[in-house]
Amino acid sequence: MKHLALLLGLATLVCVGSLLHAQGFRTDSSAASNLEPAAARAATDYSRSRLERDLAAVQMFRPTYPFWQHIFTIPDGRIAFGSAQDGRLLAIFPTAGDWVRDGVWEDQALNGFLNGHTLPKQLNARRDELVRLLTPVTGPLVHNPTRGQFLMPNAQRYGSFLQEWGTIYERFGVPAEIGLAQAILESGLDGRARSRARAIGFCQFLSRNWAFLNKLAPVVLEAYNQTTQAPYCAAYLTILATMYDSFIPALSEHHAGGVNVGRTVINGERLGGTSPQEQYFLGSDFAAGLREIAIQRYRDLYRTYGYKSSLYAEMVFGNMVNVTRLTAEYPQTPIFAMRLSKAIQALDISARTGVKPDEVKRFNPALGARVPAQANLYLPFYVQAFGPDVSFWHRPPTEEYAAALNDFLRVDGGIARWHEASFETTLRTFQDRFEATRTEEGSVMATTLAYVISDLRTSRRAAILEDFRTSGRILDLFKRGVEELGLTISGQ
Repeated sequence: MKHLALLLGLATLVCVGSLLHAQGFRTDSSAASNLEPAAARAATDYSRSRLERDLAAVQMFRPTYPFWQHIFTIPDGRIAFGSAQDGRLLAIFPTAGDWVRDGVWEDQALNGFLNGHTLPKQLNARRDELVRLLTPVTGPLVHNPTRGQFLMPNAQRYGSFLQEWGTIYERFGVPAEIGLAQAILESGLDGRARSRARAIGFCQFLSRNWAFLNKLAPVVLEAYNQTTQAPYCAAYLTILATMYDSFIPALSEHHAGGVNVGRTVINGERLGGTSPQEQYFLGSDFAAGLREIAIQRYRDLYRTYGYKSSLYAEMVFGNMVNVTRLTAEYPQTPIFAMRLSKAIQALDISARTGVKPDEVKRFNPALGARVPAQANLYLPFYVQAFGPDVSFWHRPPTEEYAAALNDFLRVDGGIARWHEASFETTLRTFQDRFEATRTEEGSVMATTLAYVISDLRTSRRAAILEDFRTSGRILDLFKRGVEELGLTISGQ
């Protein structure tokens, strides 16, 4: 039935598109040409190589990562168990029910494993008992409640947009699968997602940060439209990945905050990590180990960097496969953006285009009674009367933008250097270069750089991290933690 509904929906769009084409409206996607500037291909190659280095590190330090692809595709109300050695899904059990009778063993060799066993009634105790019983047979385990309801209904509604959103991410030097995998974790692809911490939208910017971006941007930004937020999500991620020379700590910073990730990287450097990936993972494992020993005694070494923080990057990498799978599963639909010179009423959009109100809402989740002036209206085709076509992802980048992005991606990383006051000049130079391109994507990069520069300059992050790096008290605490964690690991 789902596929029949999709086909009927596509047929409707084809009919509407044919009518509008006859009236002079453009319905093709005008996809970006292969004749893109050489600098654009160089930027893509560079960001891909960065992702490949990161993936190699994830495979080495977090071999469990494939397990997390299942958490958002299995319906709620279940506990998934997997191998901590390679991330294979081993079994799925209902949160309520008889695990001996109702469990589903993905590893057929384990069928009947629980026969004759009596498990505790309390769920957490039951999980712990299964781990105790199963570990001698399978090796170390990972287990987690499933959250398919968080993603799958949204995938049915928005899965046809993934290719367009992926192209947007690629324009900013972020491989589509890693950028959209983060969106899966943050919002389940739902543009109207809100967290208890007042984070909003596609990649869950805090509302105060989004308001600041809106103030810096030369246009009106409606946060609850995924296609509005996606370029800023991508620009922010590529800036952080350039700062760290890795997507791994960049992703973690979005979740755990810059100070927490800075401490983690510094601890990893002290532990002998030579690459940003090694430094992050060594520091992350160090924090996790210390929290198990004495959560308060060593708190100054990790603060609020906790268990979920340590899992975040590997969960994103695990969900890259879901981006690829969902993009192939749902027929893809073009998204056109029109910059409105004056506000337009929601009912007028349907009346003038023939697109049903719910379909207009699907393209524009932020839509209320109207779309404000200087904001973007998104539709499956371009309507010239609504304003200029600002769908930059349908066109190749300009030479100027591609060169600026390619040069920016290669800026030397390192949190110490980026927090030096003198480094602001480098960032300002790139902000000006992006602004001078007079392109939509250049404006997004310039706006996001202005936001990052302001954060680096006005926050206390630089001072906190400098104190953490140089404090004798912190260094002594670190040495005691290394000693105690070493004794714990060795079993002495």
